[in-house]
Amino acid sequence: MTEPVPTADAEPAPAATAPTDPAVLRYLEHVRVEKRLAARTLALYTLDLDKLARFAEGAGVPLLGLATAHIRRFVAQMHSGGRSGRGIALILSGWRGFFTWAGQQGLVPHNPVQGVRAPRAPKPLPKALPVDDAVRLAEFEHAGGDPWLEARDAAMVELLYGCGLRVGELVGLDAAPGPDTQRQGRGWVDLEAGEAHVFGKGSKRRSVPVGTAALAALQAWLAQRPQPFGGAASARLDAALFVGQRGQRLTAQSIWLRLRQRSQQAGLTTPVHPHMLRHSFASHLLQSSGDLRAVQELLGHANITTTQVYTRLDFQHLAKVYDAAHPRARKKSSD
Repeated sequence: MTEPVPTADAEPAPAATAPTDPAVLRYLEHVRVEKRLAARTLALYTLDLDKLARFAEGAGVPLLGLATAHIRRFVAQMHSGGRSGRGIALILSGWRGFFTWAGQQGLVPHNPVQGVRAPRAPKPLPKALPVDDAVRLAEFEHAGGDPWLEARDAAMVELLYGCGLRVGELVGLDAAPGPDTQRQGRGWVDLEAGEAHVFGKGSKRRSVPVGTAALAALQAWLAQRPQPFGGAASARLDAALFVGQRGQRLTAQSIWLRLRQRSQQAGLTTPVHPHMLRHSFASHLLQSSGDLRAVQELLGHANITTTQVYTRLDFQHLAKVYDAAHPRARKKSSD
């Protein structure tokens, strides 16, 4: 899945006005003709430079006389006005390009935007399912469904939630280790040992335990997996553990779609995606064990600070329990 392109921000974009500063006009002509920017990009540059000109006018400073302190003040004003860190970063990028060009033209002695950074946006907490919802999805059986698809999808859910795998790691599993498995950066599940050997981020391998429920689901799937591909059709069956109806390795996008559909069939109000099950795995394990280092190892995080986000999730869970259950958690309305 691709990341959404930021197209909106908390502060509405001002109406476009024709720039009047000669340097701005020359710069816009430069990027239009020599860089051949798209009309939409050129319009955004125009808006951002118009904003900069209005800031400079408000500060009583010529546009080409702005200093780094002015730029930092403008950033603070935008941020306090509700502009997001990402939106400010895009504006700064446009301003930086203008002053870089102005420096090349000998119009300014230095770039006042160089080194100025947008405020860091707060990192959103990962979304995890409640324990009951996660178990409900894992135990869901679609009575009227295709047995082959049901066995496959049930095994995928068990591995994602039971082992905390990334969707890329799940896609990269082979049905059995072969001569090309490790060389091509793929993984496999050792059913006898109850371990999944995965190839994770940064080309790092790790082994994670596979629980009894996941092992049972995998065995049921492996019994079903080759059935549509018997005889001459067996040549079409990929080495992948999880394949589609044409015998080819499933893509991450296909798994996203199947998981979303399965969560809806199971009656969950939240559309589930693979990474949500990974977050659920980590959060639920931490709630039960309190062992942050073990969760780090199971997730394959290189740095424990990445894993510490789940302590925030765990605290949120504890706070909700406290608010709901403790008689002194909330003040009475009469107080």
